[in-house]
Amino acid sequence: MARVETRTRESIGKYERHNERKNEHYGNMNVDLSRTPMNVHFKSCGALTYNETLDRLVSDGKVTLRGLKKDAKIFDEMILDVNTDYFETHGGYEYARRFYAEAYRFAVKVYGEDNILSAVMHADEVNLALSEQYGEPVYHYHMHIVALPVVEKQVLWTKRCKNPELVGTVKEVVQQVSHSKKWKSPQAVDEQGNPLYDERGKAVLVPTYSILQDEFFEHMQNAGFNDFVRGERGSTAENKTSLQYQIDKDKERLAQIQEKIASADEELSTILPVRASAEIIDAMGKKTLTGKVQMSAEDYGYLSNLAKECLVNRRTVQILESNNRFLSDKVKSLKAELAELKEKCRPYLEALKAAPQKVKNLIDGILKSLRKTAPEQDKGIFHKPPEKEMKSSPWDLTVPARKSKPKKKENFER
Repeated sequence: MARVETRTRESIGKYERHNERKNEHYGNMNVDLSRTPMNVHFKSCGALTYNETLDRLVSDGKVTLRGLKKDAKIFDEMILDVNTDYFETHGGYEYARRFYAEAYRFAVKVYGEDNILSAVMHADEVNLALSEQYGEPVYHYHMHIVALPVVEKQVLWTKRCKNPELVGTVKEVVQQVSHSKKWKSPQAVDEQGNPLYDERGKAVLVPTYSILQDEFFEHMQNAGFNDFVRGERGSTAENKTSLQYQIDKDKERLAQIQEKIASADEELSTILPVRASAEIIDAMGKKTLTGKVQMSAEDYGYLSNLAKECLVNRRTVQILESNNRFLSDKVKSLKAELAELKEKCRPYLEALKAAPQKVKNLIDGILKSLRKTAPEQDKGIFHKPPEKEMKSSPWDLTVPARKSKPKKKENFER
């Protein structure tokens, strides 16, 4: 995601304190100040503020604010961001540093390095949702770039010029701060290159920030960061403040916790009857003076049936545990065989990837030669050998029928 927010000279101080970590406390409570030294500055104003740096550029003649009102929007804040999980699955902090170093080079192409006041990658904001998922702190890596939207402007000689020959010619070229010209939207065209108009005859414009998204995505793809996706084109979703984003995430986590509570209540409803039955069993029978327990025939029958059921269930559990161990060992063995097979096939797969047609021709040639020398063995790749007698599965729970033994004759003459 790449988005641009515009700031005035008066409002920029608030964002400067956030970007440069000049506050002691933050509305975003997920800022971990112990990690703030890990934030990376690709460009900095040093000891100066953003406004002081702007004043220096104006006094040095590098930019001009000519024609702008006092409350005009002077600064651009470009925010470059990718889903947190993308960095976590690619190595975390070090990978994020390399990614945003390249993202800064993209910003230089957009603004020109001299017009960038600050570019900082934040590495100290905790992503609570992913931290819960991974069971350890996970940080949301993103970059803030504060720049001036500068365009080259030609200043012409006016009629006030004493030399009539100079009127209308270029007097000087200045670097003008102008949002309207920097982010002017081009007219959309159809597949044949013809300009598009809406039903009222007005020109259909391509949103400049949509073009910015495309350019950022293309730049990072060309730089080798090619396994992330571009933001949704034409999305009307509003960009949320960090506080609102965290509130929404907290609501999601609350809903997940409520689901877990409901699941636990359901599990508890199955446990309570068992506990009640256990209490009934404890209350059965009465101890006599000799220490023996007396109980009714009904209670004795109930306990007897429970004991028999317990023995059957215990045996079933033992069989299942044995089967589980057997299957686990089998899975490990198959994984080892698979790894060995992959290693054996690796040269072939690399060759197939590099030159698929040549490898196919080579294999076809080998198979043809084999068919000529031993045609009787040409059973096909999927030849099925004759079925052998199926052996019983080691986890088959079916109990074989017992063979009846011959009855012994009773000796009545004893």
